[in-house]
Amino acid sequence: MARKQQRRRPRFPVNGWLVLDKPLNLTSNDALGQLKRIFHPEKVGHAGTLDPLATGCLPIAFGEATKTVPYIMDGRKVYRFEVTWGTQTTSDDAEGEPVKTSDVRPTQDEILEVLPEFRGAIEQVPPIFSAIKVDGNRAYDLARDGEDVKLDARTIVVHRLDLVECPDENRAVFEAECGKGTYVRSLARDLGERLGTCGYVTDLRRLLVGPFGEEQMVTLDELRAAKETMAVEVEEGEEPPVLDPHENSELIGHIKPVEVALHQFAEVAITSDAAAKVKRGNPVLLRGANAPIGPEEIYVVSGGKLIAFGEVSKGQFKPKRVFNL
Repeated sequence: MARKQQRRRPRFPVNGWLVLDKPLNLTSNDALGQLKRIFHPEKVGHAGTLDPLATGCLPIAFGEATKTVPYIMDGRKVYRFEVTWGTQTTSDDAEGEPVKTSDVRPTQDEILEVLPEFRGAIEQVPPIFSAIKVDGNRAYDLARDGEDVKLDARTIVVHRLDLVECPDENRAVFEAECGKGTYVRSLARDLGERLGTCGYVTDLRRLLVGPFGEEQMVTLDELRAAKETMAVEVEEGEEPPVLDPHENSELIGHIKPVEVALHQFAEVAITSDAAAKVKRGNPVLLRGANAPIGPEEIYVVSGGKLIAFGEVSKGQFKPKRVFNL
């Protein structure tokens, strides 16, 4: 008997960035899966994983924006986090099991006194429950299997670490602005050790990643509500059609342009003839009084559209990434 052929769901050319306000108790990959069901994109990825117990800024790249993910992941990040004193856990947050306790509770003045030691370029040992690879295996997989995981210290940069408040003697709330590779859970652990006690993260919210902040965030509920306006009536037993999100301006209005990820680089306009050459991967000579000489990285546009990202040397632009928009 012939199998009934399943209808393939169409994929739509959504290109750009969406700044998701990731909810609590949802992995970054699960959040990505829910966005796929809302937008049905041809290609999608996220820039910078958030733990299930963390909320906040999770930049999502659709289509051609996936080519710019590294430039977002290299950007500064801002976190607000709560540390609870007196306990250390296996994961350095509330998801792990307690491994050490202390009766010591630091005062506000004691906390403020040690904070300068955690600013600037510092050495940090990542949590054993992290995605760092050890001999080809993820550290968290080895830790869950009960293996003794040893991770080397690495240099990270903390641009800012401020004490926001101390709600009571057991808790302190901090805000940190840091570079790539920083683990807030390790900051909490190390602060506790420095203060003669223990500490673990009990609340964590990411407020900013590169150019994306709270004012641009949108929740899954808001996106679902926007898609509901696209709903159509169907007969009982029929499968509802998958609608093109571009037909709904409210839904697609949450998508930011691809070039937002390249905000730290200069934008240079080129002619349509030069754009045609660049799209074929060829270098072009930049013309005009204000054309950069280099060496520097820039992105080029033509007719208001992003064409490519690349490097200028001796006035010649060589594309590294070409965009099909």
